[in-house]
Amino acid sequence: MRKNLIVSNDSSVIENTNAMIVNFNQYLSEFPKKGNVTTRLINLCDSTQYLSQGYYCSLLAEARQHQVLPSVSTINDLTCQSEGLVVVIPATTARSFAKNTTSDVLVYFGWHADEHINKIAQYVFEQYPAPILKLALHWQEQKLLATIRLGALEELNLEQQASLQLRLNNFTNNVWRSNKSRKRYRWDMAILVNHQEDTPPSDPKALKHFVKAANKFGINAELVSVDEIGLLNRYDALFIRETTAIRHHTYQLARQAEKEGLVVIDDATSILRCCNKVFLHDAFSYNSVPSPKTLFVSDASNSTLEKLEQEFSYPMVLKLPESSFSKGVFKVADRLALEQKLSSILADSAIILVQEYLYTEYDWRIGVLNGRAIYACRYHMARNHWQIYNHGAKRFSSGDFETMATFEVPRQVLETAVNACSFIGSSLYGVDLKQVNDKVYVIEVNDNPSIEQGVEDRYLGYELYMQIMQEFANRLEQRGR
Repeated sequence: MRKNLIVSNDSSVIENTNAMIVNFNQYLSEFPKKGNVTTRLINLCDSTQYLSQGYYCSLLAEARQHQVLPSVSTINDLTCQSEGLVVVIPATTARSFAKNTTSDVLVYFGWHADEHINKIAQYVFEQYPAPILKLALHWQEQKLLATIRLGALEELNLEQQASLQLRLNNFTNNVWRSNKSRKRYRWDMAILVNHQEDTPPSDPKALKHFVKAANKFGINAELVSVDEIGLLNRYDALFIRETTAIRHHTYQLARQAEKEGLVVIDDATSILRCCNKVFLHDAFSYNSVPSPKTLFVSDASNSTLEKLEQEFSYPMVLKLPESSFSKGVFKVADRLALEQKLSSILADSAIILVQEYLYTEYDWRIGVLNGRAIYACRYHMARNHWQIYNHGAKRFSSGDFETMATFEVPRQVLETAVNACSFIGSSLYGVDLKQVNDKVYVIEVNDNPSIEQGVEDRYLGYELYMQIMQEFANRLEQRGR
């Protein structure tokens, strides 16, 4: 069970029933105590100066593997410039703030009393979590800018101290809460989902199985969207069940969570490597992983078209470097279609992958977790279509499937799938392969594979969810926090 700790040199100002309150010298000499390594710490010492007590409090907390607010990186970000850090507030967040106005405000744990400023306060707090933030808001060239500085408890008057106390109590009650009903759980997990996603990696029934399986291993898992997740360091683990992309909040959250010390699947490196097909196919070639013949193309000139026709026969397959669920993948049957599609795609991407077309009645999908195959499916092509997904169809948008035990899968398919993941990482992957006669080709490795109730779990059932949560529990144990 986590221990909440508040470090403040003015204990007469701060009261809190959910945390132990100590001064800087006590924290310096008395912590960590044996058995109290799972500590969350709110640092209220003055951190506005480099190498101050507040700075060293957060630095020591990170060395002692305590989850601290603010972190050293936040302190450095907000104190590296004497005039403050200037950030642009996103337009959707800035709408509530009147145009061409200015305001200097104090923010306590991401809260401000003015509802027109509160959304901005929440946004800034999520980017730079600190108990007290000073915001100077002003408009410039139709953009709302916030100059952010750290605030200090010693600078507050009595009214401001009361506001801080109120928000501190709310924060420890509702965010860093210590509810008795949660005592049976050792860890907290955020399962990131997108309730508006058309083709999510897991359906609601599968997500419920994940939550239930997590509970079996002492992990309290909750389904949260990007707008609901709040502070990452309130969790021990992040499980991403939203379709990932590099220039996307899924990648940003994975990176941030890793910095905070969370166990993360999909980890940022896996997202970076799997989401870009240029990296994958170059890595396949370098690591001698069998894959369809592939060329990278950066123009649609006649010489390029002639080279492609020399290397491939029609039809050819064209792929956007970043795509998922068969989107951004096209088949062209002649030169006119090739030229038109190349020109169209190159308007948005500097590189296109051109591949040989391999016809099969189905694609293999092998689920690999930490270097071990855990499930296997055969996805058949969608009706009257050459891919397993037909995004243009009103009905039958995906083909049939067969789920089987991994020991029923040809050994060559399993070994190729596991080998394809070896240079990417040790996360959870879905490897797509084609088997043509006695040859196996890796099409791609997905960092965020589909796991849906009644499909990928058709053979293992609930055991599939247990195996994945067992991996989280193992990594949490190894982390030692």
